[in-house]
Amino acid sequence: MTKLPYRGSGRTNLFFSRLGRLLQMTKIGCKHPIRIGWLILCFIACDARSSARRIDDSPPAPTRSALAAQLRLALREKLLAPFYPRAVDRDNGGFLSEFDYQWRPTGSQDKMIVTQARHLWTNARAAQFFPGDTTFLPGASHGFRFLRDVMWDKEYGGFYWLVTRNGQVRRNENGEIIKQTYGIAFGIFALAAYFDVTRDSVALRLAQDAFHWLDKHAHDPLSGGYFRHMERDGTPLRAGYNRNPPKDMNASIHVLEAFTELYRVWPDSALRDRLDEMLALIRDTMQVPPGTLTLLFTRDWKAVSYQDSSEAVRSATRYFNDHVSFGHDVETATLMMEASEALGLQRDTATLRAAKQLVDHALHNGWDDAVGGFYDAGYYYRNKPGITIVKDTKIWWAQAEGLKTLLIFGDRYPDDPLRYHEKFLKQWSYITTYLVDHKHGGWYDFGLDTKASARRNRKAHIWKAAYHDGGALMDVIRRLKTSGKAEFVVRRDPSHAASGTANPRETSADRQ
Repeated sequence: MTKLPYRGSGRTNLFFSRLGRLLQMTKIGCKHPIRIGWLILCFIACDARSSARRIDDSPPAPTRSALAAQLRLALREKLLAPFYPRAVDRDNGGFLSEFDYQWRPTGSQDKMIVTQARHLWTNARAAQFFPGDTTFLPGASHGFRFLRDVMWDKEYGGFYWLVTRNGQVRRNENGEIIKQTYGIAFGIFALAAYFDVTRDSVALRLAQDAFHWLDKHAHDPLSGGYFRHMERDGTPLRAGYNRNPPKDMNASIHVLEAFTELYRVWPDSALRDRLDEMLALIRDTMQVPPGTLTLLFTRDWKAVSYQDSSEAVRSATRYFNDHVSFGHDVETATLMMEASEALGLQRDTATLRAAKQLVDHALHNGWDDAVGGFYDAGYYYRNKPGITIVKDTKIWWAQAEGLKTLLIFGDRYPDDPLRYHEKFLKQWSYITTYLVDHKHGGWYDFGLDTKASARRNRKAHIWKAAYHDGGALMDVIRRLKTSGKAEFVVRRDPSHAASGTANPRETSADRQ
């Protein structure tokens, strides 16, 4: 039963004013008290229904097709148009890395394999998504040539991590050339997508070479998974590098993503074994109760944690080692499901259960139920109940991945008490309100609700291309148009709250 909110004396005065005018208009005097009584009752009933409509009937949820059209426009005009072809470096190859908030080139324009691969992937998928647009396929071909001719180490194999704008390899402070599994995975990921779109066999061969090189040098035959860092010739740094542990979650989930993309176009048996291995590792080892991912590991997959350290030590590392990353959790949920689907696993309840635990934990503990959005980090202290939000900013990529994940789970679990569809709609409202720059184009790197200074931050940098947000929007639009459903599952009770959802405003926060 819907409860009407109390409106106070103004609402009461308005009621009696309207009733008085009605009695004057009907000219019913005190000789007819029964008629007056019936008239008052009818008026109260009508006024209550009118108030209920005014107070409780929020605008109906948009149809899926209408929202798909809105997102398509936002994707093309507000995200991709500012990037391309502006980011194409016609003088030196590849893509420019940095732009200020008004989309003016800035900085040294060093080129990292991750950024270059993400630009290639986005252009390839955008060419597929907008087949009549002449911007993206040339951009993808341009990016492919840079990966092949500049980023690939022709002497030892593997992709360089970082080069200058004109393609000279950057060495670290010790004069070393260190390669990273994370970067090579993104090279594979981008090349597989480019081949899928163009059927360019040279791109597929380079993706295959990168897979074989990574598997030969970085794969751990004893404990499984991949070491994070290698010397230039591929020698793995089994003890870790630069005080970083030898294995981690982030490289692993993107190896999973890259192998999924490659396996779709090249169903090789060795690749399948590694994809299956990575899915099991992430699902069964990296994910831990109550539904979070461990971030860093020793060689034999023991978690690296600072929980027994002092607060000063944890703060000095910015909780880098063992915080809860809600963005990675919701991203990994869909990456696991996509890997399971690519492998053709039937009734894979283990992966579905693990994915749902990640998403539900993030919603219970890292979701801002007031305006939407996922917070950046939480922490489980040994001496405190529950979780504490230690970083309440909302980085752009986590919001993009969250949007995609919420739609997937809303479609799969339409009657779930967490009401994923409603949160999906709120998440898109959050993105358009606090992340999309409607004046200059592009997305801010952080939501303005918790970090207003992001309005003048760089729109693009070496870690920020159009991969997370562009990929999420393309996937969401596709799902909205092809699911066979016309409406979202949205309950009209405005007083609901997701069962068990914590109020993040009650937790401590470390604002930045």
